[in-house]
Amino acid sequence: MDILNNIVLILQRYWGLFLEGIGVTLLLSAIAVGCGVIIGSLLALMRLSKVGILRGIATLYVNIIRGTPVVLQLLIMYFIVMLSYRGPATVVAILTFGLNSGAYVSEMVRGGILAVDKGQTEAGRSLGLSSASTMVLIVLPQMFKIVLPSLLNEFITLLKETAVVGYIGLRDLTKAGDQVRGVTFSPYMPLLVVAAIYLLIVSLLTYVFNRIERKVRASDLR
Repeated sequence: MDILNNIVLILQRYWGLFLEGIGVTLLLSAIAVGCGVIIGSLLALMRLSKVGILRGIATLYVNIIRGTPVVLQLLIMYFIVMLSYRGPATVVAILTFGLNSGAYVSEMVRGGILAVDKGQTEAGRSLGLSSASTMVLIVLPQMFKIVLPSLLNEFITLLKETAVVGYIGLRDLTKAGDQVRGVTFSPYMPLLVVAAIYLLIVSLLTYVFNRIERKVRASDLR
């Protein structure tokens, strides 16, 4: 009971700080996923290309990003790549997580494209469509439905991964909890509050995303 009372007390006193942190976390995640979808789609098309150099560049990029920790990528971007940058750190974080997400999304998109029946492509070409038009008008819409669950899960994964942006001075949800911990001198209670908020956000997003997936599947059966 004392733990619950302490949590309520912390939320009452520092709700504004936590709310600001939630906003930063959601904003970073949403924009980064959007960038990741664009980057990932381009990378997927490069990996499926018949041009060897494009396949090589995309494969190397994906292997490097997937083979290194995201927190290390963030620090490299902030302290090395964009050392002379004087703008807000939010841009660095969005760029880092967008590039990171793109590597993972590219594999989802590539797998989704390969999962579309080849007969669909042949049908488009038989109707006189070019390769590009067939890809855009026939293959990609079907691919999107296939990979939608994975893309939604990528958003949830990215939301949790952004917890490291405190390393470059951004006050996200985790950093807000750490600041409250420093003010209250409570070694664990603010962290429990942050964990509870993350759990609540992820649970709500999971519920919403499951409903979206069910509606998409239901539309396919009509």
